[in-house]
Amino acid sequence: MKEFLAMLAVVSLSMAALAGDTPMMVSFTELKWTEHPERKGMQFAVLSGDPKTGEYTQMRKVPAGTDNPLHAHSSELKNVIISGVWYTGTDAASAKDFGPGSIVMMPANWVHVSGCRAGSDCVFYQEGKGKFDFKPVAAEAPGAKPGQ
Repeated sequence: MKEFLAMLAVVSLSMAALAGDTPMMVSFTELKWTEHPERKGMQFAVLSGDPKTGEYTQMRKVPAGTDNPLHAHSSELKNVIISGVWYTGTDAASAKDFGPGSIVMMPANWVHVSGCRAGSDCVFYQEGKGKFDFKPVAAEAPGAKPGQ
């Protein structure tokens, strides 16, 4: 519970800084959720900016058991995990689990897998430095030389 409250304080401070002179205060139950058009089952609630065009902040909901294959994003992403167990890494074998209170910062164009472990849906706060996108990346065949 202490981790959750600390994370909410960080998110609140970040949102207040983004809002300028007017604080933004919204409860979780007041968020307006939208299904992600390219990623069925995933939902987002925009807090500031516009993830379709540029910098943004948003809350994300990902169903338990979701696995995202190798992919990258064009801009830097910062995530704060609120609930569930999110995982990410350069491949499934090296992916690390991140529970509530964890922070995951990813540079632009970092190729990785990600997802939400079975058992509980994942909810996290996300900041994007630019437009949100999901760029699938083909996995290299075992033993292949780079570029083949």
